[in-house]
Order: sequence, then C-alpha cells, then structure tokens
Amino acid sequence: MIVDHPLRLAFGLLGVVIFALLYDRLARRVTARDLAYSSVPFFLEAAKPRGWIPRALQTLWIVALGALVLGISGPHLTMLVPVRDGSVFICIDTSGSMSSTDVFPTRAQAAKSAARAFIDESPQGTRIGIISFAGSASVIAPLNSDHQAVIGALDAIPLPNGATAIGDALKLSAQMLPATGHRVVILITDGVNNTGNDPVEIAQWLGAHHVPVYTVGIGTPNGGLIPGTNEQATIDEDALRSYAEASGGAYARAENATQLHDALARLGRITSLTRKPVDASLGFAVGGALGMLLAFLAGFSLGRYP
Repeated sequence: MIVDHPLRLAFGLLGVVIFALLYDRLARRVTARDLAYSSVPFFLEAAKPRGWIPRALQTLWIVALGALVLGISGPHLTMLVPVRDGSVFICIDTSGSMSSTDVFPTRAQAAKSAARAFIDESPQGTRIGIISFAGSASVIAPLNSDHQAVIGALDAIPLPNGATAIGDALKLSAQMLPATGHRVVILITDGVNNTGNDPVEIAQWLGAHHVPVYTVGIGTPNGGLIPGTNEQATIDEDALRSYAEASGGAYARAENATQLHDALARLGRITSLTRKPVDASLGFAVGGALGMLLAFLAGFSLGRYP
C-alpha cells in the first residue's frame, strides 16, 4: 500500500496514539470514581462479566480513528482488477508430436478444444489471436475482440506435422502484440523445441517488456510413438517452466483433455485480471467514520461512554 500524503499519516497516527493514551487515562479515572462511591465487592462482582466491554469500545475507537486517518492520507491498494481491453495470443503447437493419442483423441484436438474454453472464459473486449507453429510459425487469426470469429478460425489450424519452433511462435506473438497495454501469451505445447529461435531468449525479452507467457504442457511422460513414425512423443516440462519463469508467467501440466480444458478455462479468467493501484481513500474514511459512530452508540447504550 502507498499513500499520497505520508506526513498526514504520520501526524494522524501520532494523534491516534495520544488519543489512545488519553482514552485509557480517562477510563481509569471513571473506574476509580465508581469505586469510590460503590460497594467494592458488589462492584467487582457486577463488573467482572463485562470487563471486556471498555476494552472492546476502546479498541473500536482506536481502529476507527486509525482508518479515518488513513483515509485522509490518500491510500492506494494494489489490487487485481478486471481488464476489458487486454490482448492475448494463443500459440498452439502443430508439430508431429501433437498427433500422439496419449491425450484423447489426440494432443492436437484436445488443444483446439481447450483453446475454445479459454476464449469462452475471456471477458468481452479482450482481443484474442491464434498462432500455430510447427517448423515455423504463422498467424491463424489476428487479434480480434469478436470471440466467435476467433473460435471459427480454430478450424484453420493445420494438422500435426513437422518440427517444433517454439521460439518462432513466441517471437511472432511479440511482433503482433501492441506495444502497450495488458498483453499475454498462452503457449500450448509438449515443450520439445528443436528448431528456430531460442525460446528462452524470446521469453526473457517478453518478460522484460511486461508480457507474461503462460505455458501449458500437454501429454503424458510416456506418450508413446508418434503415429506413422518411430519417434517417441514426450513432454519437456523443465523447458516449459523455464519459459514461464523467464517471462513472469506460470506453468501448468495437462495429461488428459479434461485437465487441459480446465487449465485453459482458468487462464481465461486469470489473464483478464491485472494488478493496479486503486484509490482506497473513500473506503477507509467511510469505514472509520462508521466505526466511530458504532463505538459511540454502543458506549452510550451501555453506559460505558467516557
């Protein structure tokens, strides 16, 4: 939390401390006066069950006054707020390993279905684009706020074939994203990069420009043979974690279509949020004033108001 007027806060907190000391001293004087004119045994017995009341009222007064002081100091809280004009590129692996059937019906088909879930969960106004990549990367759908049009473009994603150029896909998304604003890259792949640009270098560049990469690893550790080849379909989780960490994103793994669907749906909600400083002056001021009013009314009704 930051405040616009730190001097107000400092002097205000000093005033709260002075108030607390005076309140405590006044409370002690009232107690001493009651003892002077009451039967001590009777008074102690009668007051014992409600000994917490003066302390509770004192605490409420101090907390409420502190909130009021904080309110006039111009506090700003860093909070997650919805983004209505974000830009997101979904990079979908279409290399030969994505034809593996360890994820039903295939990794490629599950990835397309999960991409639909992401688009469905993204708020209106978020611009979404699709990039497919195998030996090279290409834009299937440019950034578009018409989510139905983007979903329709998923049918144009080519069938799995060829090498895996993850770095090329990340670089293309960097070139296509706007220079400013809330920007995110979603990478759906098995993580085994074998051609093109170095994905770690591109991920670091994206991170330096405040563009997180959320990687989603699809497949099981023993994915079996790629159909029509003698190659093993694997998943490189360490690489996917490194891309996410280098850019300030996060990694998630999906071993089946349901997990992949859920992971992308969660990302659709998460990536539509951003951290921004929010002015909390009014909230603290109103909360403090209401707390003081409550303390006054409670003390007055209980006969404990000093």
